[in-house]
Amino acid sequence: MGRLTNKYALVTGGGSGIGRTTARILSEEGAKVVVSDINFDSVTQTAEEIGASVIAIKHDVTKAESWKDVLEFSEAHLGELNVLVNCAGIAALGNIEETTFEDWKRIHSVDLDSVFLGCKFALPIISKYGNGSIVNISSISGIIAGHNLAAYNSAKAGVRHLTKSVALHCARASYNIRCNSIHPAFINTSMLDDILAHDSRETGLAKLAQQVPLKKVGDTEDVAWAIVYLASDESKFMTGAEIILDGGLSAA
Repeated sequence: MGRLTNKYALVTGGGSGIGRTTARILSEEGAKVVVSDINFDSVTQTAEEIGASVIAIKHDVTKAESWKDVLEFSEAHLGELNVLVNCAGIAALGNIEETTFEDWKRIHSVDLDSVFLGCKFALPIISKYGNGSIVNISSISGIIAGHNLAAYNSAKAGVRHLTKSVALHCARASYNIRCNSIHPAFINTSMLDDILAHDSRETGLAKLAQQVPLKKVGDTEDVAWAIVYLASDESKFMTGAEIILDGGLSAA
């Protein structure tokens, strides 16, 4: 407990899944947290479940003005800001021929453009306080491609390299801000709904687990604890890097 005392964080995509669990665990570790989501009812529920250390706000991560408003709100209500977790994201199946240009743009807007906007507009704020950390949630699909994930592969690979660019910029500018990415494989959240649509959820998860050397699907806590490490001073010498959480999938 207390690994994130005196940390002030904004977590996007906090209405469900990894974002919701992350907001809870950051709070339990001592951080003060603003949690955002485009679904205000869901993110309000997140804040109510966690308690007074978490504040909810509606946030369209694809819009520059929404980012400016949420970051201004976060700094004002927390007193400062030194951690940004870009967790908002969507997934969709589709190979290059099946994927429409509209779907391509939508996935890139939510999964990649939002990370660009978050990093761009957060840096001037976080740099005022220093000792900052930006954590971008990518995917193992940003490292290993799939035939039916054309847009998602592209967007998540973009997050990986954008993270490295941001890290090098921050180092060069002496901002004292680190930037790293996390690359989960299958995590048991609603993001798997399309993949599991043809079976019961239990059966579908069991099939996915057979693709993983550890023979299991990950939990949201697996990702949240990696975020704790990257947000904390324990990772003070780590930037421009990635944590792979895939049960050995990419090692096979």
